[in-house]
Amino acid sequence: MINKKTIKKIFPVAAGALLGYAYYYFIGCNGSCPISGNPYVSTLYGALVGAVWLIPGKKNEEDKQRNSD
Repeated sequence: MINKKTIKKIFPVAAGALLGYAYYYFIGCNGSCPISGNPYVSTLYGALVGAVWLIPGKKNEEDKQRNSD
């Protein structure tokens, strides 16, 4: 069975891939655009953008002190 931690990692990538393909389908051009002209490239690009959301951001010094208390 898939746990919540795995779902939290898969969901942004899958959502990005779905949105990348939707961008190709609804907005994409006829092959002259490098990203939106190819469904595979736009889907992979969307998945990559979704994966970037998984990278944790920097914490402020104030947040670090609150977490350590």
